[in-house]
Amino acid sequence: MSGTAAHGEQIDRSARAGVRPGIFPARRVCPPGFDILPEKHCPVGILQQAMADNRSELLQGTLDLLMLQMLETAGPMHGWGLAQRLQNISHDAFVLNQGSLYPALHRLEARGWIEAEWGVSDANRQAKFYRLTRAGRKQLAEETNYWEHFVASVGLVLRGN
Repeated sequence: MSGTAAHGEQIDRSARAGVRPGIFPARRVCPPGFDILPEKHCPVGILQQAMADNRSELLQGTLDLLMLQMLETAGPMHGWGLAQRLQNISHDAFVLNQGSLYPALHRLEARGWIEAEWGVSDANRQAKFYRLTRAGRKQLAEETNYWEHFVASVGLVLRGN
């Protein structure tokens, strides 16, 4: 099904079927045909939501990378210990609360990148200790390579190269 935009361009409305305003499929920044849609059909709020979703994905991926790296370098740790170590190493640039920390750990565990085992913490309390799996080491290598390339590319743009 197609319609006509204000300037006479054809719009494929079926491409957006099932997509609620402000909610796009994973990894899509804008709805199909965004560049030809008149402003009234693509309000700023939808674009802002898409940008926020991408920022959230970037932050989530960065957190995953940092947690995998800490487990690689420090070995098995309990969740709160990971949060404390990240905060210390980053000189307080990364401060995780439980609402970010434990969903991230569960996500990594569900993907098979870390495994958990119950143990006793330094405070003599029962805690889950997380360790990197073989799949986690592979993912860490891939993500590190991607991140280094991404940072180098951003640097080129910022320097005007």
